[in-house]
Amino acid sequence: MKFTKMQGIGNDYVYVNCFKEKIDDPAAVAVRVSDRHFGVGSDGLILILPSDTADFRMAMYNADGSEGAMCGNGIRCVAKYVYDYGLTDKTVIQVETKSGVKELALTVEEGKVSQVRVNMGAPELSPAKIPVVSQKDRVVDEPIQVDGADYRMTCISMGNPHAVVYLEDVKGLDIEKVGPKFEKHPCFPDRVNTEFVRVLDRHTVEMRVWERGSGETLACGTGACAVAVASILNGYVEGEVTVKLLGGDLRISWDQENNLVYMTGPAAVVFDGEIEL
Repeated sequence: MKFTKMQGIGNDYVYVNCFKEKIDDPAAVAVRVSDRHFGVGSDGLILILPSDTADFRMAMYNADGSEGAMCGNGIRCVAKYVYDYGLTDKTVIQVETKSGVKELALTVEEGKVSQVRVNMGAPELSPAKIPVVSQKDRVVDEPIQVDGADYRMTCISMGNPHAVVYLEDVKGLDIEKVGPKFEKHPCFPDRVNTEFVRVLDRHTVEMRVWERGSGETLACGTGACAVAVASILNGYVEGEVTVKLLGGDLRISWDQENNLVYMTGPAAVVFDGEIEL
């Protein structure tokens, strides 16, 4: 199987051009290639496929083989791949995902894509659709007890479920201990991605993320979008928000009039390769 390893601010995936390659069991392939000792090493597997409703279709699988609905950093890399590898010459494309069709605007420098702006769609705040167990219309700054400790969370779906938690110290957090407790908390029927956030100023936050199915990753695009929306809902920030992740920065804006979230960030090729399955 020929593949390209790519990363968006450290959120790395193995990408396969399924216009040329055929994968019968993508879940098993995801587990194999994601292993950082016996495989390629990645946060998961992303397939680039034909689409009946858009220019391309993206299918993503986490490192444990579970299928995800959407990956913000991953979809930017899809845009870079299809342009840089000659699958399209368009600088505005549509990509079908399990959470709907996303529009991407490509910034091209010297024939290669350097930045991608993604219309991530509308944030979902209804608890039943996130999903999170709650009797309220929205889960904003609500208490939750995890492993005997009290936290306050704001829950949002950006195509996948997120719980945003604000802390005074995110660098010193034992995320390997608390992350899985959030992920598998009975409050979240489909598990959850958890963002641990510190507000730096009115336009800047820093975060670490525990992704369901993958553990801590260097970046999470949908998570950064959820954090920006949550931070606006809680009154911590305004305007365009710079979200500082372990792998780099993303710029997020929420057009509240049209209820659309936009994410801008880089995408990069690491290397091309081939692996026997």
